[in-house]
Amino acid sequence: MREYKIAAIPADGIGPEVIAAGLQALESLQQRSGDFKLNVKHFDWGSDYYKKTGRMMPEDGLEQLKPFDAIFFGAVGAPDIPDHITLWGLRLPICQGFDQYANVRPTRILPGISSPLAGVGPGDLDWVIVRENSEGEYAGQGGRTHRGLPEEVATEVSIFTRVGVTRIMRFAFKLAQSRPRKFLTVVTKSNAQRYGMVMWDEIAAEVAQEFPDVTWDRMLVDAMTVRMTLNPQSLDTIVATNLHADILSDLAGALAGSLGVAPTANIDPERRFPSMFEPIHGSAFDITGKGIANPVATFWTAAQMLDHLGEGAAATRLMRAVETVSAEGIMTPDVGGKATTQEVTDAVCEAIRISNI
Repeated sequence: MREYKIAAIPADGIGPEVIAAGLQALESLQQRSGDFKLNVKHFDWGSDYYKKTGRMMPEDGLEQLKPFDAIFFGAVGAPDIPDHITLWGLRLPICQGFDQYANVRPTRILPGISSPLAGVGPGDLDWVIVRENSEGEYAGQGGRTHRGLPEEVATEVSIFTRVGVTRIMRFAFKLAQSRPRKFLTVVTKSNAQRYGMVMWDEIAAEVAQEFPDVTWDRMLVDAMTVRMTLNPQSLDTIVATNLHADILSDLAGALAGSLGVAPTANIDPERRFPSMFEPIHGSAFDITGKGIANPVATFWTAAQMLDHLGEGAAATRLMRAVETVSAEGIMTPDVGGKATTQEVTDAVCEAIRISNI
């Protein structure tokens, strides 16, 4: 039997609720398959840990995580702790410390879920957004001087390296090559950002020569929001910088019906370190404890994790179960349903058990 070590970090807000749902679905898959096993260890890191210790995770947190095959992450953020403390204290140190430079965010409209776009249904919106996840606008470079004075200055320096841009472009072209349409859109802002973004464009053109079977085009990020909204069928695989893809992927989730169905994988393609898998929706303290958090994003995230581990059949079975349940209208309120988190989870687990896939 194939065994995998999984580090579960439920963290904040609805994170514990959706991670519990995801682990329940993964347990059903293990029982249904019988040929793989996930050995899960829970870590209580997050905002509550910060309030007790002054840190979001232990000083040796990355060393503790290194032996694992994957990290299953819930959400980070609390209303009584500044966001930059929670984000830079837990999620970003893992992403950057393990060089998870490819953030992969698939988006499509699931059966039974309505897009806010008129006349757009399943099949019309089927994208994968690749986000550069290690540098760019979130490199953490900059500072503040003359604090509190009229002449106070804050700088936030975007970092674009040839190595960083080349590797994310190559990853995106390979991903586009693996999809039926073999089509990639490179998002940029080189009309206004004439150094880093011009290099981004130049490297995209260089890497494109390695993939003659992939058709590609280029869009300014502001125009891209219009294209995503008015002509979603024209897009397939998308690559953008850390900030641009962060924003565009939230728009993509909303256009697909809800951030509650949007997954994320933070990948180290070279597999030197564990990759991390998380739903996109954040901690959502406004619904924490109400039992209505949408677990679909976490199920989809779990499917990404299974694919990364090499368990493609189980990943397919999980997504088919999710599609079956959503098509039957068993959904949480954020996508127009009346079901609870647990009711959706139980329905997905039952669909896994009776699946012929």
